[in-house]
Amino acid sequence: MAHLRSRRRLALAVPVVLSLTATLGFLPGAASAAPQGSAPAATAADGPNLAYVVNTKTDHRTITSVKKAIVKAGGTVVATYDKIGVIVAHSANTEFGPQLRAVRGVQSAGATRTTPLTAAGTTDEGAADYLSAAEAAKVKAAATPGSEPLEADQWDLRAIGADKAAKINPGSRKVTVAVIDTGVDDTHPDLAPNFSAKQSANCVGGVADTSAGAWRPYTAEDYHGTHVAGEIAAARNGIGVAGVAPGVQVSGIKVSDPDNGLFYPESVVCAFVFAADHGVEITNNSYYVDPWLYNCMDDPDQRAIVDAVDRAQQYATKKGTLHLASAGNSNHDLDSDAIVDESSPDDSTPVTRTIDPHECFDVPTQLPGVVTVSATGVQNLKSYYSTYGKGVIDVAAPGGDGRYQIPDTPSKNGRILSTMPNNQYGFLQGTSMASPHAAGVAALLKSEHPWASPAQLQALLKAQADNPGCPDSYDQDGNGTQDATCEGGKRVNGFYGFGIVNALKAVK
Repeated sequence: MAHLRSRRRLALAVPVVLSLTATLGFLPGAASAAPQGSAPAATAADGPNLAYVVNTKTDHRTITSVKKAIVKAGGTVVATYDKIGVIVAHSANTEFGPQLRAVRGVQSAGATRTTPLTAAGTTDEGAADYLSAAEAAKVKAAATPGSEPLEADQWDLRAIGADKAAKINPGSRKVTVAVIDTGVDDTHPDLAPNFSAKQSANCVGGVADTSAGAWRPYTAEDYHGTHVAGEIAAARNGIGVAGVAPGVQVSGIKVSDPDNGLFYPESVVCAFVFAADHGVEITNNSYYVDPWLYNCMDDPDQRAIVDAVDRAQQYATKKGTLHLASAGNSNHDLDSDAIVDESSPDDSTPVTRTIDPHECFDVPTQLPGVVTVSATGVQNLKSYYSTYGKGVIDVAAPGGDGRYQIPDTPSKNGRILSTMPNNQYGFLQGTSMASPHAAGVAALLKSEHPWASPAQLQALLKAQADNPGCPDSYDQDGNGTQDATCEGGKRVNGFYGFGIVNALKAVK
């Protein structure tokens, strides 16, 4: 799955309330000519009951009027985020979107799904490889004094100096990284010491459920969020693995649909707002918002998705939260003229389309101020699957490469070892694994510089990164053809952005 973000990336410094609507001109003012509350009466419920985001002005009068128009058009209001002007609604009226877009005060409105089928939203590459008891014993036998029992297999920590950084500053408990994902198993012994339940929730459907355990994965197969959480903040407690920032807190905000595992926009909107309102300093986003891999601004539904999620993440940014996101696993050049998308929509029948990555955007990765992270392997080379692009990637971090970059570790596994539900451990690879490494380093920087703003944290993250520069050749499979083209120089380029994050520099 790919995330895209060009240097034109929706422009920066967008006011949180105005969002993309007024500042960038992406969203036409089709609503301005219609009288207030003028939506036509709803037709019969002749379609599937879909979810919608309706994005409005933020004054109380407009929101109240639009909510009435939603009901008039045959919809039900599920959640209202007054501060950012986003209303989540359900309707079976097939004309609900066009009718709401004609209402005064509505700046964009659209469906967030088509028909629920199969999951495709997270950015891990391949199936999980669980660590067996025999393999674990072999790894533990190679442990060095002062390290965690399974740390010999964690080449990724050594690659960014996280093992040495932990001895200087493991991170502050005043810093929390929220894992917006498939849920986090906080009962895992490596996660329990650092888990913040008061900053955790289940946001599926657009309404936050904070009841005990609501943030946990549905089943052991929903392991993605637990693995990500361990990469960030698994405790150094002598039990298993260690995280990049083992002294900070981690929370879980579950956004994956229970029926199909998809990450729908209304759930992600809820997650960003919840994180902001509960004092979260950093969020990790190892996914793209379903059902569109690329949201094209000439489509009203996709435009509404971009607008809604952007309002939410900008709201959180304004309140002091830095967001990091995975770049994607399609090995796409996101600064190219065209990309073939064969996967969208991923909740019904995909239709092959060619998109311009400068006009069609991955969400939340390409949104203003979000840090885009590409993946590297043990050789500090771009992972074979990782998306890239000059002016697109901000930083790189270990995400694993089990095909071409094999470490000299006990398991000789080029992927990333971390926590799994039910007290297990396993290897995964993907830009899903790179983003939490960068989030962990950002958490260390926030621990060292508690008053740093999201923009300042991002600047520090880039300034302290190590850039290997573009490789002379990127023919990974040795067939004589370049598998990707890196453009740029030693300071910043398409493979690594400003460089590979460095945990040791972060605490020095």
